[in-house]
Amino acid sequence: MVSRRHFVLTGAAGALSMGFAPRLAFAQAATDRRFVFIIQRGAADGLGTVAPVGDPAFAAQRGVLAQDFADAPKLDAMFALHPNLKHVAQLYAAKEAMFVHAVASPYRDRSHFDAQNVLESGGTSAYQLKDGWMNRLLGVLPADERKGIAVAATIPMAMRGRIEVASYAPSALPDASDDLISRVSTLYADDPQLHAIWQQATSTRMLTSDLAADNGRNAAATGELAARLLAPANGARIAMIETGGWDTHAGQRGRLGGQLNGLDQMIGALKTGLGPLWSKTMVLVATEFGRTVRINGTQGTDHGTGSVAWLIGGAVRGGRVLADWPGLADGSLYEDRDLKPTTALDTLIASSAAAHFEIDPQQAAQAMFPGQKRAGPIDGLVRA
Repeated sequence: MVSRRHFVLTGAAGALSMGFAPRLAFAQAATDRRFVFIIQRGAADGLGTVAPVGDPAFAAQRGVLAQDFADAPKLDAMFALHPNLKHVAQLYAAKEAMFVHAVASPYRDRSHFDAQNVLESGGTSAYQLKDGWMNRLLGVLPADERKGIAVAATIPMAMRGRIEVASYAPSALPDASDDLISRVSTLYADDPQLHAIWQQATSTRMLTSDLAADNGRNAAATGELAARLLAPANGARIAMIETGGWDTHAGQRGRLGGQLNGLDQMIGALKTGLGPLWSKTMVLVATEFGRTVRINGTQGTDHGTGSVAWLIGGAVRGGRVLADWPGLADGSLYEDRDLKPTTALDTLIASSAAAHFEIDPQQAAQAMFPGQKRAGPIDGLVRA
């Protein structure tokens, strides 16, 4: 019998109601560390990414969706990784990737837009805050290190705020036809100055579309672009990459597999592009909410609650899956349909960022997620 408490993340500290933090730079020393947030817009299925194959109820509850994990690489006695995450599996084996399962933001309804606003703003409800937790994170770094970039068509909510950041994506390209893109690419192919610029521009075209497009090559190009923006000595310290296409209401097996392949290629390209800087990099992957435990009538899943978050990078103390596992049996589900969240996503984000940038964890939590009630910080997320 698998224990319900597969792995306890941290002792239950007394909940503390946080107030708004003063605008102080808590990190005093300059840093060459990099932090990247990859958002999975559309609600990624955590159970289809890191599957609890050791849970006795897994196969029966998931039906055909469980078949992807028949020969999938085992992460430990409980969890297996989707087979399309080949680069990520290598990083896990090298102890540069870890997963935190059964996580969720404070949001408990099922609207994509409201949930994404809560995730990105760091509020306790949708549209409560007007700036984002990543911008507030920039605010606690030393003044000359407050450099942020969004690899997105516009600056996402998480990056908005009093600290100026930039976005890198030409606004006209998402509406351009494939034929126009092809013709312009041919026109610039032999131009030594414009060819490289155009290649960078077109690599952002599919950012908020399916990562499965072009067998993941567009996603890999996005990873390469992000690395070029982060790698210079004066490059961005914090970056956000938007990805879309995670809403898998029908035909989930093929669709999710393609999405994960694209994200895997993006992460592989980001690691390669950063070179030695990878050892000082942390990548967070998270989604606005999870999906239902049971498969629906169109071989997909519907909007849920708990999901899985990833921490990847040379700075991460990986090779682990952390989960206060609630179980998938009928009586254990949230509202009789969803994976029950047992870890607060905001606590994970604040803990990882604070440890990565060597910021006091309580001050970081107050600055990044004002007003949240939370347990103590999660320790041991970064390498000593």
